[in-house]
Amino acid sequence: QVQLVESGGGLVQAGGSLRLSCVASESIFDRNAMGWYRQAPGKQRELVAGITSGGSTNYADSVKGRFTISRDSAKNTVYLQMNSLKPEDTAVYYCAADSLWIKVVGGRPRCWGQGTQVTVSS
Repeated sequence: QVQLVESGGGLVQAGGSLRLSCVASESIFDRNAMGWYRQAPGKQRELVAGITSGGSTNYADSVKGRFTISRDSAKNTVYLQMNSLKPEDTAVYYCAADSLWIKVVGGRPRCWGQGTQVTVSS
C-alpha cells in the first residue's frame, strides 16, 4: 500500500501563497496519476487539481490561474503551488493517487493522504 504524506499547510492572509507537498512512500509517478482534493467544514470533498503520469493537468474552475500542480519523479513528490489565496480556499487539502486518471479526477483514488490544513484569513 502506497503511503502519501502531505505537508506545507498553515495559516496565511488573503492574497498570500502556500506550497503544499505530497511525498509518496515509493516511486509511483511513472504509472500513477496524482491529484489534490480539499474539504471545507460542512462541504463535500472536491477536486482541486490533477496531473497525469505524463504531466497533463486540469484544475477546478475556482482555482484556475491561481494554483499550479506539478510533480518531481526524482523526489517522489507532487506539489500544489497556491497563490492569491482567498478565505474560501480554507479547507483540509488531501493528496490522492491512482493508476487510473478517471479514478483520481472522479474522487475514487486508490490512495489518500492524511490531509493538511490550509486556513486563509481575511
